[in-house]
Amino acid sequence: MCGIIGFAGREEAAPILLEGLARMEYRGYDSAGIAVRSEERGLQVKKTKGRLQALFDLTHGGADLEGPLGIGHTRWATHGEPNDINAHPHISEKGNIALVHNGIIENYLEIKEHLIRQGVHFTSDTDTEVVAQLLEFHYNECHSMLEAVGRVLRRIEGSYAFGIICSDYPNALIAARKDSPLILGYGKGGNFIASDVTAIIKYTRDVAYMDDGEIAVVTADHIDVFDAELTPVEKQHSLVDWDVSAAEKGGYAHFMYKEILEQPEAVRKTISPRIREGRVVLDEFSMTAEEAQSISRIFIIACGSSYHVGMVSKYNWERLLRRPVEVCLASEFRYSDPLVDEHSLVIVISQSGETLDTMAAMREAKRLRGRTLAIVNVVGSSIAREADHVLYTWAGPEIAVATTKAYSTQLVLMDLVGLYLGDLLGTVDRAEYDAILSELQALPEKMRAVLADITPIQYFASRYFNHDSIFFIGRNLDYAMGLEGSLKLKEISYIHSEAYASGELKHGTISLIEPGTLVVALGTYGPLFDKAMSNVVEVKARGAEVLAVTTETFRERMEKTADATVAVPDTHPVLQPSLGVVPLQLFAYYVALQRGCDIDKPRNLAKSVTVE
Repeated sequence: MCGIIGFAGREEAAPILLEGLARMEYRGYDSAGIAVRSEERGLQVKKTKGRLQALFDLTHGGADLEGPLGIGHTRWATHGEPNDINAHPHISEKGNIALVHNGIIENYLEIKEHLIRQGVHFTSDTDTEVVAQLLEFHYNECHSMLEAVGRVLRRIEGSYAFGIICSDYPNALIAARKDSPLILGYGKGGNFIASDVTAIIKYTRDVAYMDDGEIAVVTADHIDVFDAELTPVEKQHSLVDWDVSAAEKGGYAHFMYKEILEQPEAVRKTISPRIREGRVVLDEFSMTAEEAQSISRIFIIACGSSYHVGMVSKYNWERLLRRPVEVCLASEFRYSDPLVDEHSLVIVISQSGETLDTMAAMREAKRLRGRTLAIVNVVGSSIAREADHVLYTWAGPEIAVATTKAYSTQLVLMDLVGLYLGDLLGTVDRAEYDAILSELQALPEKMRAVLADITPIQYFASRYFNHDSIFFIGRNLDYAMGLEGSLKLKEISYIHSEAYASGELKHGTISLIEPGTLVVALGTYGPLFDKAMSNVVEVKARGAEVLAVTTETFRERMEKTADATVAVPDTHPVLQPSLGVVPLQLFAYYVALQRGCDIDKPRNLAKSVTVE
């Protein structure tokens, strides 16, 4: 969600901090700030509401702040409105400690009331300032910053990633984490902390991932890590295997558009290494036929677009595996007393691998003895490390808040897992197995074919961008695909949009259809195309304008009724959503472009949701 960067080195910290924050702008924020410490000028803090450019201007590109040690932050408001006072970093009352924080401190009011009784004065409405003041309180008691941090961590409840500097410690910053991501970066001439590897990839690819309860002391020359008992910990280093250019626009107007175009190659990278000699091979997730047979129920747990991947997979897996599949919103799962046991396979899907609700749901599933498999993109992320098994999508960095290539790679990876399990269970006959596998390998080229002719989608967007409310309708896999198409549109264009199962129209939804209402009708699922056409006729009769997405096979029939039609190549029905979603992504993009929206950084949204 929010972004953290910290630097301890031998050159001026402020420009490095500002550049790192700029690389994390895609995560979303409403204020930004940095704190830098030097021998001559002590602790210097600058922060402001609004975009990072305002902070850049305020500090003249960092030139106004002097020192080789510093922390920076971009904030989405949770406690307290977005303003200069509530922006991070937060300073202790005596001004000797600066702190940045991602996450939420759940017992901050209790601690704040205690500190007020001790005579501490507060200036902000945030939970984060409470931590800064508590830290100073304990530091005054023990006169050791490391010990004071340990005492604070034992008192607070909730999630956090902290970056801390103190005027009494000119050469070191301290970091700590629990349930919120924080990375250690080992550079030449300086070391880093960051909530996102994109912030530091220009300077180093040598990183380590902090675990819950750990504390790190970072200086220019080394990083020392301790556990909750302040016992030294040896960290395993990881090499980031993508270049800084992968996190840059490369001449495209927006990251979202770039990432839509990257989907064929991303899908190829997800699929190709996992198909060998005509079989699906999952080296990271091996299972015997006996273990597969013991599975009585499958849960798919996710949020947002990943939840929509689960919806597609439910339709496909129940048909291919003949096992009940329940798709659960992660934010609801752990509070629903789920019926998970040792015979349950629990799939958790998260692009970042840091989604707090998904992580908590997975922990609950593990507590109930479910077998967990994580589908994630970010290597070394918390969910990846804690799951029993992990499969990486290998999509590369995804910068735009509205996911595209991460969604597509999750979808095909779930198709691969479904085939793998169907083979073990003996519920997929060889002919269908081969047909799906063949079409999976053909998907990248068919996606390129969809992307080769985007002019009609641009035209439709120019026709329909001024609608206030848009409905997506479809049946079966088309309904699941419509959920994602609707979410993409509302995320970046701010148009009210809803997706409905077509068969539910007569149960209330059709009352909302009036002359001029735009309905995006999805008719790519061949077995139910005739019923989909009936629903198109139904909404047309109420005066709706219909933009249809169908396949080449059904293009001619759809064009006779719909006002506008986009056709995608035919593939196996199981895989049709992988192609059908691409024009929906493009439509959302071009509608938002027509409306002048900030496409890569939609309001109020974050790339990685690390708070509940």
